[in-house]
Amino acid sequence: MPRDITVRELIQRLQTYDADRIVRLATAPDFPFAHYLGALIEGRDDAGLHCVFLGDGGQQSYLPRPVAVALRWTPDTTGQRERRRAVPATSR
Repeated sequence: MPRDITVRELIQRLQTYDADRIVRLATAPDFPFAHYLGALIEGRDDAGLHCVFLGDGGQQSYLPRPVAVALRWTPDTTGQRERRRAVPATSR
């Protein structure tokens, strides 16, 4: 379920990572892509709330499968090989 996140919370979450890591935006769960971050702009949303908008800086590539799995956008199928049951032949 979507929820708002504040600048403070975003900063706190980002501080748990190495400060030299690159940041990408993951979008489109049904067809996942990684995007560069673009401009940051302050404005108001449809409800009139003050917001900071993170602009899309362009598509980088497809989202790596392990990332899509971690986001729960793609099922984890590693190690889950489908076994086919042998069906006995029947004669008529």
